[in-house]
Amino acid sequence: MTTADSPATAARCPATAWPLENAVFSAAMVAQRLPWTDAPARALGLDALTRDGVTRWLLAHLRRTRSGRPVKLSTPYGSFLVPLTSGDTEELLTRADEAGALGPASGLTAGGQRYGLSPHAPLDREAAAAPAAGPEAQEALDALLAEDVDRAIAARRGDGTLEWHEWHRGMLRLSRRVVAGAGAVEDTLLSEVIAVATTAAGDRPYEAGSAALRRRLELHLAEPDPASLTGRLMVRGADPDAAAPALAHTLALVSEAAAGTALQALALLAAGAAVSPRDAVTEALRRYPPVAASVYPVRAPFVWEDLAIRAGTEILRAPGWLGGPGDAGGPDPDPGPAALCGNPAGCAAARFAALVAEAVVRVVTARVRPVLIAPRCTADRLPDTLDPRTVLVALQDIHDLADPADPTDRKDHRGRSGDGRVTVGTATAVPVSAYGYAPASYGALAHASAERLERHAESLAACAGNSGWNADEAAERFRMVLLGHAERCAKAAAGVRRAAERLTD
Repeated sequence: MTTADSPATAARCPATAWPLENAVFSAAMVAQRLPWTDAPARALGLDALTRDGVTRWLLAHLRRTRSGRPVKLSTPYGSFLVPLTSGDTEELLTRADEAGALGPASGLTAGGQRYGLSPHAPLDREAAAAPAAGPEAQEALDALLAEDVDRAIAARRGDGTLEWHEWHRGMLRLSRRVVAGAGAVEDTLLSEVIAVATTAAGDRPYEAGSAALRRRLELHLAEPDPASLTGRLMVRGADPDAAAPALAHTLALVSEAAAGTALQALALLAAGAAVSPRDAVTEALRRYPPVAASVYPVRAPFVWEDLAIRAGTEILRAPGWLGGPGDAGGPDPDPGPAALCGNPAGCAAARFAALVAEAVVRVVTARVRPVLIAPRCTADRLPDTLDPRTVLVALQDIHDLADPADPTDRKDHRGRSGDGRVTVGTATAVPVSAYGYAPASYGALAHASAERLERHAESLAACAGNSGWNADEAAERFRMVLLGHAERCAKAAAGVRRAAERLTD
């Protein structure tokens, strides 16, 4: 083969974006830090001017002008090679990985800051796929999660809403049980060490954190819990030294999915954007990937199709921007691995984390009904971003689902038929204030309180209508007391709703 015929010579460099395209793309990236900019555009019905709308419009423009090929873009956060379809992204990164040309990936925040990602480590696929092996395996996983889910539900505030830090703490506890076993449930230091080691990934301090993590995991590898992932790996004859990095990576991803993705999935279910726990988790990972953007440094030159990629190039992978209209690859039917872990060859730990998130949603919805308080949205108008720390979901007890006007529809707290004499649930406390909430968020809380007051009034009125109060004069007086309480609750609900409307205007 002559030099002129060699792939390196025949290949060409990727196209470079025009200055105006760089400016628009840079503005779209900077705007990711300004979520309030979406509100005016949405209020005017100009979705194309939202952050997501501008980004997708620019990507569609680049696909047309560059024949869909990856393009080099200059931004305030660096110069990146940006694939314009999800298919090209995966093929390009896979080719680079096969060539051994990729360095450790790092995440990219909306503000352009780099952060460490949990280093990928291969996990036994059969052990990771066990929870999806059949109905019995799903029931076993649900039973394993039940205690921690019940604790999380019991930690609701007086108005039924979940406080993020309590939910997060409970899901970390659940993640340690699923991955490392019952002996790790109270080992909060294990989660803290993993968080520190992940943050330092790719830096020199990571080695010290990694050693501390291995020492922490050895405690749970010595006597593995057979119900946990660790136990399944050890039964299959895994080497403890090789299993430790895989378990650390899995625990990091499961913690992220159980705390963040599961809460987003509950919000999507409450908004009517999904019909089942599996659909909700899949949609949450597709719309709101935990790794929304990541950067892959190219350490050695390689050729992909007809493009020569030079060393020093940084490939930008942003799954949240792709998979929309105009993306030839279309939406990813299984976004779990790519949304949670950036390894181009796929990740069994990420698939396992998605299964755990699905199980969390399944167990929660078997006990309570999620009601989305904030952000206020509908299935056909979902937000472009959904930070789980800002999601406010109330968990409504099953007995609140009964129709108080229908004497035949009476349920107790376990969903069983009752006698219909008592239909009033527990009192609703004043919603707890949260630092940094906008007036609209308090308005959403007030709307929820008004709805609960209205249900309370209806419940009291239905209770007063029971024929048991017809026995004597004293019983009739009690009936009038109940009706008086019902009237006052209805008036209070009307007042709270007026206040809520003022807050949300």
